[in-house]
Amino acid sequence: MTKALLHFLRDETGATAIEYGLLAGLIVVALMISFALLGDSLTALFGAGAGSAAAIIGEAANSI
Repeated sequence: MTKALLHFLRDETGATAIEYGLLAGLIVVALMISFALLGDSLTALFGAGAGSAAAIIGEAANSI
């Protein structure tokens, strides 16, 4: 019984997957915070209007 418990405590095979999961979670939180802080600026950049990215891409597509 003690050998099995010691083997379980020394086993590190799942540690990498947990670390990648935590890293992905931190990246998602950082993206959510940055989108919340820059939301209005991103909407103005990619939204509708004469100077928006959508309008510029549309004008470039029409000229092809």
